[in-house]
Amino acid sequence: MKTDHILVIRFSAMGDVAMTVPVVCALAHQYPHVRITVLSRPFARPFYENLAPNVGFMGADTKGEYHGIKGLNALYRRLTAKNFTAIADLHNVLRSDYLRMRFNLDRYRVAHLDKHRPERRQLTSANNKVLEPLPTAFENYAQVFEKLGYPIDMSQTYPLMPTAASLRQLPAEIGEKKPFQQWIGIAPFAAHRGKAYPIEKMEQVVATLIHNHPSCRIFLFGGGDKEKQLISGITERHANCVNVPALLHGLTEELMLMSHLDVMVSMDSANMHMASLAGTTVVSVWGATHPYAGFLGWKQSMDNAVQLDMPCRPCSIFGNKKCLRGDHACMMTLDPQLIINKVEANL
Repeated sequence: MKTDHILVIRFSAMGDVAMTVPVVCALAHQYPHVRITVLSRPFARPFYENLAPNVGFMGADTKGEYHGIKGLNALYRRLTAKNFTAIADLHNVLRSDYLRMRFNLDRYRVAHLDKHRPERRQLTSANNKVLEPLPTAFENYAQVFEKLGYPIDMSQTYPLMPTAASLRQLPAEIGEKKPFQQWIGIAPFAAHRGKAYPIEKMEQVVATLIHNHPSCRIFLFGGGDKEKQLISGITERHANCVNVPALLHGLTEELMLMSHLDVMVSMDSANMHMASLAGTTVVSVWGATHPYAGFLGWKQSMDNAVQLDMPCRPCSIFGNKKCLRGDHACMMTLDPQLIINKVEANL
């Protein structure tokens, strides 16, 4: 009899890919006889390589080697050699749609993600807004596997990372955590302005936390060149701060460090989801977007979401739309003390 082998397709940004991890992990543990191969962008490998014995990973550069129709056809030929018995499209965009079409034509079992677009339009509408929670991304992903005949009990909890790694595996500058210290992570950036808290206000958060906890260490996370410059400026002005991108190299090391934090402050961004996978409590800050869209971090609490109650919020699912008011008041007028209070409550 042919062994069940599921192909899981999810390209996209790091945060979206990270949200597949708890669902794939639950699937792997509840169906240990099923082989699972995750197809994603190469950066995502650390999320999956130690997830479960029956989970494998395939990296595909859809902007390089597998770009365009010709590239996707080459990718499809590579995939068909793996003897898959079912295809789970957790992305539902043009690239995955094309691959799904090819698999459908060859009579594979295929299921794809429902993005609940009508409900999303109601949630972000400027008029007659329906402010009600949508199904979470985790529920939507699990539904795809249910369609394929693999219902998942998402109430079960499984380790998403190896046991908290020794800090000695990280650069010496990170050092050991003293029993009296609070380690706080802060990821002040986001891909879109509508999701980013003003850096000047976040520095106020940093300064107040250091004043309240003189022995604390604050680890600042960021990726782009401009972000690294801003982080460098803050670490020069505040001795308790650590410039994470200047010390760590890659996703694996960042996840290791996050697993040792007492609390993480993050925007609606990949760092929220990475810290969630590491089992760390996240104080999440929301502007143009809203947790009701279904993208709150895994096992995170709405009680730790910092946001203003405004009639225009949310105006966007992903934070990439132009501000309806033109002033980004949802972030610009958010008092730093609201963030500080949530951090203090979790220390």
